[in-house]
Amino acid sequence: MPTAMAPLAIVLSAAQDGYAMAGSLTALYLLANAAGGPLAGRLVDRYGQTRTLTAGALVAAAGFLALAAAGTSHPGVAATCVLVAGLAKPPLDAALRAVWAVLMPTRDHERVALSLDAATQELIYVGGPLLVVGVTAAASARWALLATAAVGVAGTMMVVSTPPSRSWKPAPRRADWPGVLRSPSLRVLYLAMVCAGLPMGAITPLAVQTADRLHDAGLSGMLPAAVSVGALLGGLAYGARSWPGTTTQQLLILCGGFGAGWLPLLAARTPTAAMAACILPGLLMAPLLSAAYLRTSALAPAGSVTEASALLVAALDIGCAAGTAAAGLAPTAVLLPTGGAAACLVLLAARRTGQRRARRSRRTDAVSTPTPARHHARR
Repeated sequence: MPTAMAPLAIVLSAAQDGYAMAGSLTALYLLANAAGGPLAGRLVDRYGQTRTLTAGALVAAAGFLALAAAGTSHPGVAATCVLVAGLAKPPLDAALRAVWAVLMPTRDHERVALSLDAATQELIYVGGPLLVVGVTAAASARWALLATAAVGVAGTMMVVSTPPSRSWKPAPRRADWPGVLRSPSLRVLYLAMVCAGLPMGAITPLAVQTADRLHDAGLSGMLPAAVSVGALLGGLAYGARSWPGTTTQQLLILCGGFGAGWLPLLAARTPTAAMAACILPGLLMAPLLSAAYLRTSALAPAGSVTEASALLVAALDIGCAAGTAAAGLAPTAVLLPTGGAAACLVLLAARRTGQRRARRSRRTDAVSTPTPARHHARR
């Protein structure tokens, strides 16, 4: 929940000092999340979940408490508090996916678990902001920060107290700084997810623009909610049955469909049509994320599954941040279909490059391996 609660709580807390301050602190928090998640994931892979996640939750809560106490009138102090809260936020999503990889008996079971994971995450982005708004209306924005800290600690304690989390043991791993980034396949996947994150970040600015275009202020909140509803349904559908093709093939199709799925929204001429059109890309978004998580789990080197998953989340966050920022510089209508299409092209180009290398390797092996007759002649 703090993933969706913290940005809005920070904005509301800093709004009295100007929207520039509020936006800067929120951006700093999100960037700290993107940087801290993979580092915390590496610590989980080395020391286990219980100690690492508990320590992260307590330090992040301390950052929120300090921000609530100090306020935002002193930019340096506020920035330090936000930086601590963002860097220390425990990577619960990545840790949970590491547990799925061990707990599920087969890859198909893991796919179902990851589909439910991706689908139910949409509830976070619906319930989190509503909780912040409710606490702020009943008390104040500072109390919303306190609620964010409390929910984060409570949720983490729920996770680390479960038997699967307590019994999860990190596997031995090679000690080096590049870590999972040594894998070319994972680097390609992360780049593709940066592209896929562009429309996810651009949907909020687009919702505001569409609300102005169709003269319906309610669409600014309804359109992102419609995407979340579609993602919830799509995640459930993806996990409910087996689908043809490999995970890589499914990911290619889902990225292409995710890009094309935004086109009906761009052509919508009524509020009802716009809301219905937002459900379509949502239906493909959760399956896309599920396939990406499953592919990450399969590609992650031994002893680095949490770090690999955390880097995938960071790649999506970077894409979302870039999409939000680019929406103010480029036509949002271009960003929406382009992100999914670019992700599909990245994966397709990498796949064809891998196939060409494999063919060259087979030809080289065939030439270098002597036939029995040649071998006998040499003797």
